[in-house]
Amino acid sequence: MSDMMQASQGPDDPLAIAEYTPGGQTALDDTERWPSLTPTGARRLEALRTHPFAPAWVHATGDRLSAEAARRVRTPLPVDGWLERHLEVARRLPAYRRRAAELVALADFPLIGRDDLVDDVSAFVPLDADLEQAVHGSSSGSTGRAILIPDDIEDTARTFHLLVALAAEQGVEWRPDPERMALAHVVHQRQAFTYASVISSFEQATMARLNLADGQWPDRIVRARFFEAQNPQAISGSPTSLAELLDPSLAAVLHPLVIFSGAMGLSGALRADLVAAYGCPVIDIYGLHETRPIASSADGGPFVVLGRRVHVEIVDDHGLPVPQGERGEIVVTAGENPLLPLVRYRTSDFGRLVEVDGRLAIADLEGREATTFLAKDGSRVSCVDLTQQLQAAGAHGWSVTQDASGGVEAVIARGDAGRIAAALEALLGQPVTVDRRGALAELGEGKPRRYVSLA
Repeated sequence: MSDMMQASQGPDDPLAIAEYTPGGQTALDDTERWPSLTPTGARRLEALRTHPFAPAWVHATGDRLSAEAARRVRTPLPVDGWLERHLEVARRLPAYRRRAAELVALADFPLIGRDDLVDDVSAFVPLDADLEQAVHGSSSGSTGRAILIPDDIEDTARTFHLLVALAAEQGVEWRPDPERMALAHVVHQRQAFTYASVISSFEQATMARLNLADGQWPDRIVRARFFEAQNPQAISGSPTSLAELLDPSLAAVLHPLVIFSGAMGLSGALRADLVAAYGCPVIDIYGLHETRPIASSADGGPFVVLGRRVHVEIVDDHGLPVPQGERGEIVVTAGENPLLPLVRYRTSDFGRLVEVDGRLAIADLEGREATTFLAKDGSRVSCVDLTQQLQAAGAHGWSVTQDASGGVEAVIARGDAGRIAAALEALLGQPVTVDRRGALAELGEGKPRRYVSLA
């Protein structure tokens, strides 16, 4: 391990967060993580975990699929009549059951938002939900206040096969290859969960969540050798992490069949650069953790609403539906995750509905942005790294702005202002001022621009 890696992970690191300690979040053993793991799959997994160029794995996780479940998730859920059945389930949720008689049609349901889930996510979980199927994930969202979301293991696994189907629509034949990693999900953060895994429903091909940040590898040569050895068929990540794929050391060794972007807006320039570097489709997926994938764009145009259990509306400032073609806030009814059957969920993103080749699509999507900040040494720091420190210090929300000279001003709702100032100064090496507010509402109405950098 290099000095840089030791510095970024050592016990005296002022930016260290305990949950990112390697092995610190391990709970299950391999027989529980992969109930249907075969000897061949186990050998592949061990080879990945112990590869001489592998990074230090922070976490261990598996899909928890039985052999029967692995067969089921290869097939999409049927969509005929799904919305009516979905509303029947919703009427029985704790959030609605006292007024269920009033909720006849979709339009009768009130709009809900992130704060409703933050305040009591259990009110939106069916009372008869099979919690043996549950894992929990965290979403920081647009205001920074995290939600613990109940994820269904079969829904999570089925989402992988959605990616396979989206690739097929672009003419990509993506099948299990025992000589290649199936999927590399990449991040670019100072600290992140990383893990090695196998996909039970894809002939137990390997996949991994990998941190591309320099501090996680002895050097870029080792990083490139690891990726060359794994030779992933598909790569997914946010624009911040995908931009790192343009580094010559990676571009020289990677040969993806397809690249998937998500979590933040993908610029046309970055899409073009990735296509030029790798000669493969780059598919931008719009969705939220809460709703699952909603729509996708393979050409930089409107995001085509996926042919799954998802219904999209556009509403105005008063929460009223607008005619097709008019701009407003995107509202989603999502029925893929049986543990969180959402109805009319406000995304805080904006766009307008259009038709593309007879399919509904979202045009002029204005969503989250991949903002980076200029550090004193000239490097760029992902806003995700700031999010980790802000959340660790207890902030419920924030707006962070960097001026053209590099100075940073953070306006936070609650949290430890002194700790945040020290952490951001250590992260960026730039002067930081922190203005602490007592409540999230004091950051202003609507969706705040959490991050702006003019440097």
